[in-house]
Amino acid sequence: MENVVIIGHGPAGLTSAIYTARAGLAPLVLSSSAELGQLDQTTDVENFPGFPEGILGPDIIVNMHKQAERFGAKFQTAHVEKITGEGPFVLHTASSQIETRTIILATGAKPRRLGIESESRLWGHGVTACAVCDGFFYRNREVIVIGGGDSACEEATYLTKFASRVYLVHRRDQLRASKIMAERAMNHPKVEMVWNSEVAEILGNSEDGVVGVVLRDTTNGSTREMKIDGVFLSIGHIPNTEPFKDLVDRDSEGYIILEEGSTKTSRPGVFAAGDLHDKHYRQAITAAGFGCMAALDAERFLASQAG
Repeated sequence: MENVVIIGHGPAGLTSAIYTARAGLAPLVLSSSAELGQLDQTTDVENFPGFPEGILGPDIIVNMHKQAERFGAKFQTAHVEKITGEGPFVLHTASSQIETRTIILATGAKPRRLGIESESRLWGHGVTACAVCDGFFYRNREVIVIGGGDSACEEATYLTKFASRVYLVHRRDQLRASKIMAERAMNHPKVEMVWNSEVAEILGNSEDGVVGVVLRDTTNGSTREMKIDGVFLSIGHIPNTEPFKDLVDRDSEGYIILEEGSTKTSRPGVFAAGDLHDKHYRQAITAAGFGCMAALDAERFLASQAG
């Protein structure tokens, strides 16, 4: 019987592991080798505190893993297919069943992608889904943002702090965004709308990064090349919560719903941390913060049960 099982190997899960391990709870961390987290696929990270020269995303994960292991956290590669029980809980994987008193869900979310080969090849080399993370690298350069909702407009406006020109590429001839967000982007002198267009191919290589895109007109199918230095996707995120749909309450988009001011889910003894519930910040540092909160909440829950 485990005290705590943490599902997820990103900054939220590993911070939970560090805190619960230091509390003497010997947490078991489960991760699926089939799915890399967002930091595993990120190159330079310059906004994570404590690294003035920057650090590679995978190195943050490796360091956190070692730190948790040092305090007694255990690690296992396994994909959780379903969870049963009311507490204790039983986690069902392909090869085993694991019993635990508490669970911390920290499986994150993945950005929606275009699904083209060049996007995968250039991910982290000029193609990204986070303006806050990567906008700084595009000072005085030209970039495109793909999307038409509030997030796309917000990202385009944010990028004007750095880029010399921001092109907002949208499949239709009007935005889905709220009026105030749409007007803010469309009226900005550095933002130019590219209507009725989709990205058919991203041009470049891992050494030189992105050098351009091929745009396809959605009304007549014609294509044209456009010189560009960076591509920012803003077409939504998908929380990795499907295995937990019968365990805890989720909203219409699949994000886990938490009790206000805590990391408690609708199921006592089950906590959640990171991008699987956080729609707004989606940063490594905020995920780590939620991981700390979940660990403390789980520790207090176990203490209350023991009492």
